[in-house]
Amino acid sequence: MHAFKDNQGREWTVEINVAALKRVRGLAGVDLMQVIEGSGGLVERLVRDPVLLCDVIYAVCKPQADSRDVSDEAFGEAMAGDAIEHATGALLEELVSFCPSPRDRANLGRVLTATRVVMDKARDVVERRIDELIEGGALERAMLEAVPEATPAAAAGDSSGSAPASSDSTRPP
Repeated sequence: MHAFKDNQGREWTVEINVAALKRVRGLAGVDLMQVIEGSGGLVERLVRDPVLLCDVIYAVCKPQADSRDVSDEAFGEAMAGDAIEHATGALLEELVSFCPSPRDRANLGRVLTATRVVMDKARDVVERRIDELIEGGALERAMLEAVPEATPAAAAGDSSGSAPASSDSTRPP
Protein backbone atom coordinates (compact mmCIF):
# COMPACT_ATOMS: atom_id res chain seq x y z
CA MET A 1 0.00 0.00 0.00
CA HIS A 2 1.09 3.54 -0.74
CA ALA A 3 0.03 6.69 1.05
CA PHE A 4 -0.06 10.44 0.52
CA LYS A 5 -1.13 13.46 2.54
CA ASP A 6 -3.63 16.04 1.33
CA ASN A 7 -3.28 19.75 2.02
CA GLN A 8 -5.28 19.36 5.25
CA GLY A 9 -2.60 17.01 6.59
CA ARG A 10 -4.82 13.92 6.35
CA GLU A 11 -3.03 10.78 5.31
CA TRP A 12 -4.76 8.60 2.73
CA THR A 13 -3.82 5.02 1.99
CA VAL A 14 -4.09 4.03 -1.65
CA GLU A 15 -4.83 0.33 -2.02
CA ILE A 16 -5.70 -1.11 -5.40
CA ASN A 17 -7.68 -4.34 -5.31
CA VAL A 18 -10.71 -5.63 -7.18
CA ALA A 19 -13.13 -3.74 -4.92
CA ALA A 20 -11.25 -0.48 -5.56
CA LEU A 21 -11.27 -1.10 -9.32
CA LYS A 22 -15.04 -1.63 -9.22
CA ARG A 23 -15.55 1.56 -7.17
CA VAL A 24 -13.47 3.59 -9.63
CA ARG A 25 -15.46 2.21 -12.57
CA GLY A 26 -18.74 3.00 -10.87
CA LEU A 27 -17.95 6.39 -9.36
CA ALA A 28 -15.44 7.89 -11.80
CA GLY A 29 -16.29 5.97 -14.96
CA VAL A 30 -12.63 5.02 -15.39
CA ASP A 31 -11.32 1.53 -16.04
CA LEU A 32 -7.94 1.41 -14.29
CA MET A 33 -7.25 -1.90 -16.00
CA GLN A 34 -6.41 0.20 -19.08
CA VAL A 35 -3.23 1.28 -17.30
CA ILE A 36 -2.29 -2.33 -16.63
CA GLU A 37 -3.20 -3.39 -20.17
CA GLY A 38 -1.26 -0.45 -21.60
CA SER A 39 -4.13 0.85 -23.69
CA GLY A 40 -6.01 4.09 -24.02
CA GLY A 41 -3.40 6.59 -22.79
CA LEU A 42 -4.98 6.57 -19.33
CA VAL A 43 -1.71 7.32 -17.53
CA GLU A 44 -1.28 10.49 -19.57
CA ARG A 45 -4.90 11.49 -18.94
CA LEU A 46 -4.51 10.98 -15.19
CA VAL A 47 -1.25 12.92 -15.08
CA ARG A 48 -2.58 15.82 -17.15
CA ASP A 49 -6.09 16.07 -15.71
CA PRO A 50 -6.06 16.75 -11.96
CA VAL A 51 -9.86 16.66 -11.75
CA LEU A 52 -9.99 13.17 -13.24
CA LEU A 53 -7.10 12.06 -11.06
CA CYS A 54 -8.79 13.35 -7.89
CA ASP A 55 -12.05 11.66 -8.85
CA VAL A 56 -10.17 8.38 -9.26
CA ILE A 57 -8.21 8.80 -6.02
CA TYR A 58 -11.39 9.69 -4.14
CA ALA A 59 -13.10 6.57 -5.46
CA VAL A 60 -10.12 4.45 -4.39
CA CYS A 61 -10.10 6.07 -0.94
CA LYS A 62 -13.89 6.29 -0.54
CA PRO A 63 -14.14 3.84 2.39
CA GLN A 64 -11.64 5.99 4.31
CA ALA A 65 -13.42 9.19 3.24
CA ASP A 66 -16.76 7.79 4.40
CA SER A 67 -15.36 6.82 7.79
CA ARG A 68 -13.92 10.35 8.18
CA ASP A 69 -17.05 12.09 6.84
CA VAL A 70 -15.04 13.66 4.01
CA SER A 71 -17.19 14.43 0.98
CA ASP A 72 -15.99 14.35 -2.60
CA GLU A 73 -15.94 18.15 -2.62
CA ALA A 74 -14.04 18.42 0.68
CA PHE A 75 -11.54 15.87 -0.64
CA GLY A 76 -11.06 17.92 -3.81
CA GLU A 77 -10.63 21.14 -1.84
CA ALA A 78 -7.67 19.58 -0.05
CA MET A 79 -5.99 18.48 -3.27
CA ALA A 80 -3.58 20.90 -4.93
CA GLY A 81 0.11 21.17 -5.69
CA ASP A 82 2.33 18.57 -4.05
CA ALA A 83 -0.66 16.60 -2.73
CA ILE A 84 -1.71 15.87 -6.32
CA GLU A 85 1.78 14.82 -7.30
CA HIS A 86 2.10 12.50 -4.30
CA ALA A 87 -1.38 11.05 -4.90
CA THR A 88 -0.48 10.40 -8.54
CA GLY A 89 2.66 8.55 -7.53
CA ALA A 90 0.80 6.50 -4.92
CA LEU A 91 -1.91 5.52 -7.40
CA LEU A 92 0.49 4.54 -10.16
CA GLU A 93 2.76 2.57 -7.84
CA GLU A 94 -0.27 0.74 -6.46
CA LEU A 95 -1.37 -0.14 -9.97
CA VAL A 96 2.05 -1.65 -10.61
CA SER A 97 1.79 -3.66 -7.39
CA PHE A 98 -1.71 -4.87 -8.32
CA CYS A 99 -0.59 -6.54 -11.55
CA PRO A 100 -1.06 -10.29 -11.10
CA SER A 101 1.86 -11.23 -13.32
CA PRO A 102 5.46 -10.46 -12.33
CA ARG A 103 6.24 -9.74 -15.98
CA ASP A 104 3.31 -7.32 -16.22
CA ARG A 105 4.47 -5.60 -13.02
CA ALA A 106 7.96 -5.24 -14.43
CA ASN A 107 6.69 -3.94 -17.78
CA LEU A 108 4.25 -1.47 -16.24
CA GLY A 109 6.97 -0.28 -13.88
CA ARG A 110 9.21 0.36 -16.88
CA VAL A 111 6.43 2.25 -18.67
CA LEU A 112 5.79 4.45 -15.64
CA THR A 113 9.51 5.13 -15.24
CA ALA A 114 9.77 6.07 -18.92
CA THR A 115 6.72 8.32 -18.58
CA ARG A 116 8.31 10.14 -15.63
CA VAL A 117 11.56 10.58 -17.55
CA VAL A 118 9.76 12.02 -20.58
CA MET A 119 7.71 14.37 -18.39
CA ASP A 120 10.85 15.56 -16.59
CA LYS A 121 12.54 16.23 -19.94
CA ALA A 122 9.48 18.19 -21.10
CA ARG A 123 9.63 20.27 -17.91
CA ASP A 124 13.35 20.89 -18.53
CA VAL A 125 12.56 22.17 -22.04
CA VAL A 126 9.89 24.52 -20.68
CA GLU A 127 12.26 25.81 -17.98
CA ARG A 128 15.01 26.45 -20.54
CA ARG A 129 12.57 28.27 -22.82
CA ILE A 130 11.36 30.48 -19.97
CA ASP A 131 14.96 31.24 -18.99
CA GLU A 132 15.75 32.19 -22.60
CA LEU A 133 12.71 34.49 -22.75
CA ILE A 134 13.64 36.21 -19.51
CA GLU A 135 17.38 36.49 -20.13
CA GLY A 136 16.95 37.60 -23.74
CA GLY A 137 14.43 40.29 -22.81
CA ALA A 138 11.73 38.80 -25.04
CA LEU A 139 9.34 38.38 -22.14
CA GLU A 140 9.73 42.01 -21.07
CA ARG A 141 9.29 43.21 -24.67
CA ALA A 142 6.12 41.13 -25.05
CA MET A 143 4.72 42.55 -21.82
CA LEU A 144 5.49 46.12 -22.91
CA GLU A 145 3.83 45.50 -26.27
CA ALA A 146 0.73 44.12 -24.55
CA VAL A 147 0.33 47.20 -22.33
CA PRO A 148 -1.26 50.14 -24.14
CA GLU A 149 0.96 53.18 -24.48
CA ALA A 150 0.35 55.93 -21.95
CA THR A 151 -1.42 59.04 -23.19
CA PRO A 152 0.74 62.19 -23.41
CA ALA A 153 -1.27 63.81 -20.57
CA ALA A 154 -0.74 60.82 -18.31
CA ALA A 155 2.94 60.70 -19.22
CA ALA A 156 3.28 64.40 -18.26
CA GLY A 157 1.86 63.68 -14.82
CA ASP A 158 -1.57 65.19 -15.54
CA SER A 159 -4.41 63.42 -13.79
CA SER A 160 -7.55 62.25 -15.51
CA GLY A 161 -8.33 65.71 -16.83
CA SER A 162 -11.98 65.41 -15.87
CA ALA A 163 -11.63 66.68 -12.30
CA PRO A 164 -11.92 70.43 -11.77
CA ALA A 165 -8.76 72.28 -10.93
CA SER A 166 -8.29 73.18 -7.28
CA SER A 167 -8.95 76.75 -6.24
CA ASP A 168 -5.30 77.16 -5.29
CA SER A 169 -4.23 76.60 -8.87
CA THR A 170 -6.73 79.11 -10.29
CA ARG A 171 -5.88 82.13 -8.09
CA PRO A 172 -4.63 85.13 -9.91
CA PRO A 173 -0.93 85.81 -9.44
